[in-house]
Amino acid sequence: MFPLPEFISSGQEFGAQLYDYFKDGGLIMYPLLLVAVYMWTLIFERIFAFHRLEFRDIEMTDLLQGYRDGRSFPFKTGLRAQIGYFLCRHQTEDRFLNRRLLDQCCMQLRPGINRNIMLIAVLAMVSPLLGLLGTVTGMITTFDVIALFGTGNARALAGGISEALITTQSGLLVSIPGVFSSAVLTLRARRLQLRLDESMTTLKRIV
Repeated sequence: MFPLPEFISSGQEFGAQLYDYFKDGGLIMYPLLLVAVYMWTLIFERIFAFHRLEFRDIEMTDLLQGYRDGRSFPFKTGLRAQIGYFLCRHQTEDRFLNRRLLDQCCMQLRPGINRNIMLIAVLAMVSPLLGLLGTVTGMITTFDVIALFGTGNARALAGGISEALITTQSGLLVSIPGVFSSAVLTLRARRLQLRLDESMTTLKRIV
């Protein structure tokens, strides 16, 4: 375990290096940062939402048994638990109406499962394009320097090349985990949709 002053010093060094890296990337780094922050906000929101729907849920047998026994379902955030709570509040003596109510419940729950997943995928695809735009602007800056000073001004040339490479790298660093997260979240959403469809189909047989 290293001493606190050393730890603070290394943290300050890392912050300074990160700032220099960001500054060398040019103006394109600002929209890239916004895309990254927004994308990861949506990813964490979906992770917590799926955790509530999956891991704070009741079993299918509990849902069916509770419905048959006429038990009241307390409000919980799990998917089947929400269906049970909805039925408990809106159930009637009319079987046809109960089935329509189940359809309404399904229509209310389904959009919440798929929310923001497509937007995450779009943001993950936009970030490498922003990186490519930064590459182009960096190369334009490099050619402008060559046109003005020739190849003798190595510092100015390095600035344009750094901008081109840093924005490309940053775009890929944002995009790759975003694409992976989008794929994983899509699979989890599909699994929850199957759970929803299974619950609705089973309940419609007994309502």
